[in-house]
Amino acid sequence: MTDDDVLWQPTPAARSTTALGRFATAAEQSTGLTFAGYEDLWRWSTTDLDGFWAAVWRWFDVPADTPADGPGPALAHEAMPGSRWFTDVRLSYAEAMLRLPGRADDDVVVVARSQSRDEVRLTAAGLRDAVARARAGLVRLGVSRGDRVAAYAPNIPETLVLLLATASLGAIFSSCAPEFGTRSVVDRWQQIEPTVLLAVDGYRYGDKPVSRRDEVDAIRAGLPSLQATVWLPYLDADASAPDGALTWDDLLAEPADLAFDRVPFDHPLYVLFSSGTTGLPKPIVHGHGGIMLEHLKGLGLQMDLGPTDTFFWFSTTGWMMWNLLVSGLAVGSTVVLVDGNPAHPDLGALWRLADELGITYFGTSAPFLLQCRKEGLEPREVADLSRLRAVGSTGAPLPVEGFYWVHDAVGPDVHLESVSGGTDVCSAFVGASPLSPVRAGRISCRCLGSAVAAYDEQARPVVGEVGELVIERPTPSMPVGFWGDDDGSRYRDAYFADIPGVWRHGDWISIDEDGSSVLSGRSDATLNRGGVRLGTAEFYSVVEDLDEVADSLVVHLEDPSGGAGTLMLFVVLAEGTELDDALRREVASALRGNLSPRHVPDELHAVPSLPRTLSGKKLEVPVKKILRGADVDDAAARGALANPESLDAFVAFRPS
Repeated sequence: MTDDDVLWQPTPAARSTTALGRFATAAEQSTGLTFAGYEDLWRWSTTDLDGFWAAVWRWFDVPADTPADGPGPALAHEAMPGSRWFTDVRLSYAEAMLRLPGRADDDVVVVARSQSRDEVRLTAAGLRDAVARARAGLVRLGVSRGDRVAAYAPNIPETLVLLLATASLGAIFSSCAPEFGTRSVVDRWQQIEPTVLLAVDGYRYGDKPVSRRDEVDAIRAGLPSLQATVWLPYLDADASAPDGALTWDDLLAEPADLAFDRVPFDHPLYVLFSSGTTGLPKPIVHGHGGIMLEHLKGLGLQMDLGPTDTFFWFSTTGWMMWNLLVSGLAVGSTVVLVDGNPAHPDLGALWRLADELGITYFGTSAPFLLQCRKEGLEPREVADLSRLRAVGSTGAPLPVEGFYWVHDAVGPDVHLESVSGGTDVCSAFVGASPLSPVRAGRISCRCLGSAVAAYDEQARPVVGEVGELVIERPTPSMPVGFWGDDDGSRYRDAYFADIPGVWRHGDWISIDEDGSSVLSGRSDATLNRGGVRLGTAEFYSVVEDLDEVADSLVVHLEDPSGGAGTLMLFVVLAEGTELDDALRREVASALRGNLSPRHVPDELHAVPSLPRTLSGKKLEVPVKKILRGADVDDAAARGALANPESLDAFVAFRPS
């Protein structure tokens, strides 16, 4: 097992059998260029932004009001920040989603599985009818263009319907998963002042019922802007609505014709929020056109999804992957919504679901895949995965062993698509394509239209070396801005302060000549030993491969006087395991042998749990702050953590 082994190759016919291949051929015919391979296509897409995005517009035949001579220039103003796209058009994200190309009225286009209630299925006609009814209900509540509508609800059809109904009016949507605590929700929504709230009474996580009635009461009290609450009895179908609330059935009570208010390209569609671990979450505003065009490109070309696909990505409504998942409707795919514990009753549950529903694209997180591997699960032994053609992985870098596990345990013909992007753009910068090979441990390519580069400390592009992940030219789904940031200063500071005119994303990346890449962790969690930068991802890959270790986190405390500093490794032990001298030697040996002597920690400590965001990402920076002496409550916003109590254990390990 070695890095860079080719595990998957496009078929010789891929140029004619995939949407991306046919798009490339059409682009050759219109431009007179020749694309010998994906990298040529990517190079054109990032040097001729106007030509590329206009080609994407034509390829997907975007429904819109346009001038008689066409949509006009794709990129009207290129500066970053401040780029402007398709300024002459008016469109609606909801209209593009509900067009459902290639699907008949009686085709099932939404399948929802839940641990809280029975399966729900919506046909194309049923989804359109529900959105039309919800739109009419919102109008009765006084919602109009620019108003904010919030959903404290899980990954279920009602949340999707509310998003589309809100968008159809030109109103602005935002969602928080119901596992978010009161403070976390109020910190987000006080900033955008919603007028309507959809709320569930609770949910079931595996076998455990979780009531959220008290949280809903507190959220309503904390949002004086609310004019109406829509109550959805999800945990208990007989649960009574809170005082002054109407029910979901009330909202959808009256039939109506489906209608769409077309808006300017950059009109706000929804507000996503950063994790908010070190302050108020950033309210990131995304526009109708940018999201629609980016998702059409990503889903319909990079991922090759279409009307014959059943598309699943495990996500909550608090993670941008939910927003990407539901956009699968735009390319005609059936979308699968799953709410609950993905490991209930065991880690084979989602793989068996793929068998039952005929899922063709299975999206998940790298930690989920690695946990399946660690427990010795072989999905193709517990489920018929013959219809599965692709597995998507994100949320953390997937190490080499994860690639081999998918190849061996899921299937050698399955296309493993490791991708990375973020809430900031609600899409991926680097990922896969049906025209690019998959090499073990490497993300296959840079995404079309994304001018991704690695910069060294002097802001110079480097190839084959670790550098800052940057975006050198604009993309349509870069945020419209931050809510309430009238002068744009917060937006500029977040992405453009370090390298003016270039988007600095905050990740370490190494890009090869062929465009494939490796992400090695957050640049704000850098480990620097003797002048050598070490990525956190490679630590976790080695340490968590040990049977005795369930989870790990590493930080480097620099020496202000210029010494080597202290490298501290924290582990959560597997059940029944003790951190004894033998295990310490095993960890050191594994790191020294697989990485280098520099990677061997100065200190190794066991803790009960490690801090993670509500979307499951590890938090090295707050731990480092605590070890440096910061008060626990100042190091991170507890409401942004899935397990805030985990922070307290690190106080004991502060250097004396």
